[in-house]
Amino acid sequence: MTGEAYCVFRRIPEPDSVSWTAMIVGYHQMGYYGNALNMFMEMIREGFSPTQFTVTSILASCANMRNLSVGRKVHSFVVKHGLGSYVSVANSILNMYVKAGDFVKARIVFDRMRIRNVSSWNSIISLHMQSGHVDLARAQFDQMAERDIVSWNSIVTGYNQRGFHLEALKVFSEMLKEFSLKPDKFTLASAVSACAGIENLKVGKQIHAYLVRTEFNIFGAVENSLITMYSRCGGVEDARKIIKKSGISNLNVIAFTALMDGYVKLGDVSPAREIFDSLKDRDVVAWTAMIVGYEQNGLNDDAVALFRLMLKEGPRPNNYTLAAMLSVISSLASLAHGKQIHAVALRLAETSSVSVSNALISMYAKAGSIADARRVFSLHQYKDSVTWTSMIIALAQHGFGEEAIELFEAMLALGIEPDHITYVGVFVACTHVGLVEEGKSYYNMMQNVHKITPTTCHYSCMVDLLGRAGKLQEAQDFIEKMPTEPDNVAWGSLLASCTVHKNVELAKLAADRLLLLDPGNSGAFAALANLYSACGKWAEAAKVRKSMKDKGVKKDQGLSWLQLKNKVHVFGAEDALHPQRDAIYRMMAKIWEEIKKMGFVPDTGSVLHDLDEEVKENILRHHSEKLAIAFGILSTPDNTTLRIMKNLRVCTDCHSAIKFISKLVGREIIVRDATRFHHFKGGVCSCRDYW
Repeated sequence: MTGEAYCVFRRIPEPDSVSWTAMIVGYHQMGYYGNALNMFMEMIREGFSPTQFTVTSILASCANMRNLSVGRKVHSFVVKHGLGSYVSVANSILNMYVKAGDFVKARIVFDRMRIRNVSSWNSIISLHMQSGHVDLARAQFDQMAERDIVSWNSIVTGYNQRGFHLEALKVFSEMLKEFSLKPDKFTLASAVSACAGIENLKVGKQIHAYLVRTEFNIFGAVENSLITMYSRCGGVEDARKIIKKSGISNLNVIAFTALMDGYVKLGDVSPAREIFDSLKDRDVVAWTAMIVGYEQNGLNDDAVALFRLMLKEGPRPNNYTLAAMLSVISSLASLAHGKQIHAVALRLAETSSVSVSNALISMYAKAGSIADARRVFSLHQYKDSVTWTSMIIALAQHGFGEEAIELFEAMLALGIEPDHITYVGVFVACTHVGLVEEGKSYYNMMQNVHKITPTTCHYSCMVDLLGRAGKLQEAQDFIEKMPTEPDNVAWGSLLASCTVHKNVELAKLAADRLLLLDPGNSGAFAALANLYSACGKWAEAAKVRKSMKDKGVKKDQGLSWLQLKNKVHVFGAEDALHPQRDAIYRMMAKIWEEIKKMGFVPDTGSVLHDLDEEVKENILRHHSEKLAIAFGILSTPDNTTLRIMKNLRVCTDCHSAIKFISKLVGREIIVRDATRFHHFKGGVCSCRDYW
């Protein structure tokens, strides 16, 4: 239609200002803002004088395009030709500056207006809301002698968008009581959204009831707000009913994401995937939401499969998608997969994103490649507190405590504020290298300098710091003086330290307290039984194991695994299930004899059963991590770094043996156990035998 109108316009022998204005207004109303601007410029060049209607349309087009540069030129033109005296023109100038983001100029225009109407006040309320001055916006609203639906919507929507959900609902309630006009779709969508923001299902249902009672057409924004509200407030089935009634074609990404999150909270992602598959226009937010849903439910393989499908037929992944996938890979601790995601991020030019860089640091650290984590950290230009914290934690987990502390001090020197997670990394760093006094100093700094109140996690870190250093009484005193009830992590840390330092009495106390909090904690039974055995108290150890059996508590099986060519190989002690069992056992026997010639002495005290020395040595030789290493040596080229994961703490015999093995085969062997990483190379370990 606009094309036909343009042809008719061009056939007019002598078009006047009304004809030009009609074309400009038409282009604006159809959303062809660029065409409207071009037409306006041609009109001026041809010497025609625009009217107030011409100027208001052009200013509105500039506002919708957020084109501040052209908007300012139009403003100058208005002043030059004396058109600013019209209230509608002044309001259009004000609205243009507000929408284009020049709040200072908008305020100047408003203050200079001699005549203001409701539209003027609505614009200034919108300005204050957008700039975060909600109190000023409300004060201006209260001063208005006359209000229209836009006035009320500006306040309700503004409050909701700025996170003041309760205030939004209070104003909405006032509107229902005092305002002669009925709320429109914008008011209702914002009110329902506010209910979602504070997860108030009761009020949300009341608004839904109002919609039903007044037979309001909820199609569009209101419908999506209702779906979002029900999903976030635990009413996913109510949300699903709305979708079934109206169809899924109009479901927006925000509503879908909320609905999926609702199912994720219930631990059921199947309905979410069903909805995802039904969406016609799945944008990057929908794909990312589905991937995150899988990740939050531990369905890492599904997340990987969906990401591959996204690369094949979906939209271009953004930094949030990549950060989510790196989190998935971190859970899998798969270096090969992690490098593939890193390559995708490089190809999409997303590595400069803070979220991606932070996720890369964590991924490489958890996959055992601290060198790659360091490289990402050093190359990233825009480091935030999370970036520094991620690197500090990475170094701490890998046993580079002094380097982690140096990084923390560098962070403070740059004026970057640490948070409670940063301090967890600092305490872990101090713990893994025995920096007790430094740890105490940072504990005081956290509270006195950075005003961070310790959490149970910080308390447990301090117990671990003291306990590992052999300061068991001090660790117990710290627990007794804690302002909150000690949790199972604190007592578990003390129990682990007592086991290392063979303090039977305190270990029994810690185990008893731990079992009061968590009666089915197999680790407490196992630690106490192992300590009794290590101290030669076989009868007491037998009693603990019997109690464990009587209560139906099963001991966690020690497992080690490594990934080769996208396949994970898992080993248990005395493993007989692997198809290459015989070759693995022969390799381990050969290694065993070679390292004994080098001076290795098996620590038969690590076998916590009353058996002959020869039997004990045979058991030690077939611990899960040793079998995993033997398989890795058999299956990879010389000089290949081996990365072994273990679900329990590495025993002293394996730790000693792996040091000798690393020297024997000339390889770096990285072992991640339940508490930290050990880097074995050339006969030494990064932990310096302090773990």
